[in-house]
Amino acid sequence: MTQAVLAGDDRIPIYQRLADVLRQSVIDGQVKPGDRVPSENVLAEDYGLAAGTVRKALDVLVSEGVFERFQGRGTFVRRPSFDASLFRFFRFRSPEGEYSVPESRILRREVEPMPGHVAQALERPEGVPGISMSRLRLQDDVPTVAEEIWLAHEPFRAFAEMPTGEIGDLLYPVYDRVCGQLVARADETLTVEAASPETARLLRVAEGTPIIVIERVAKGYDNRPIEWRRSRGRAEQFSYHTEIR
Repeated sequence: MTQAVLAGDDRIPIYQRLADVLRQSVIDGQVKPGDRVPSENVLAEDYGLAAGTVRKALDVLVSEGVFERFQGRGTFVRRPSFDASLFRFFRFRSPEGEYSVPESRILRREVEPMPGHVAQALERPEGVPGISMSRLRLQDDVPTVAEEIWLAHEPFRAFAEMPTGEIGDLLYPVYDRVCGQLVARADETLTVEAASPETARLLRVAEGTPIIVIERVAKGYDNRPIEWRRSRGRAEQFSYHTEIR
């Protein structure tokens, strides 16, 4: 059996080079979220490496959030939780008390020059074409979150041309299916501000009402920025829970 060869700089530790190869297989779409990763023994045999070296490579990818381990089941490509932050920061529950994905209404979607702060976050030159979108999230027909979203135009050209009615309530699965852009992780910052006249109109609150603001930069498995988003939510819906061990 022919063993796979690890390319790259020989000065880089072997486990890191293996981690790079496995990560790239996710970026290239050779393996998909939810796929099972070959066992340590199989990878060790495939690459002619010690099991301990393979384990270190897998540890790197688990710590990065690319893979996840399940006791007794193995290691899998992590499937992102698309609206995890909304559920973490805002209470979206059905009358039965279960979590429910809020309805989405796209208010505006157009191609226009990217402003400086967005271009910086997405690592693009200021003024390049971007897709700007305004979206409202509703629970039982009550607006709870107003969102500004920016995408680079070139990789998301197909998304810009989609009929609005085909987009649905969750954007990240659409990015993956239509544009091949898979969100793996995100950096988020939470602040509080007073509702501007426009935010007050969208959320049906009084101007100056306290508003929770979550700014997010979503990134791919290669850690490159994919989407910039600013979500403004009604403060009475805000709820933060975490478990510290």
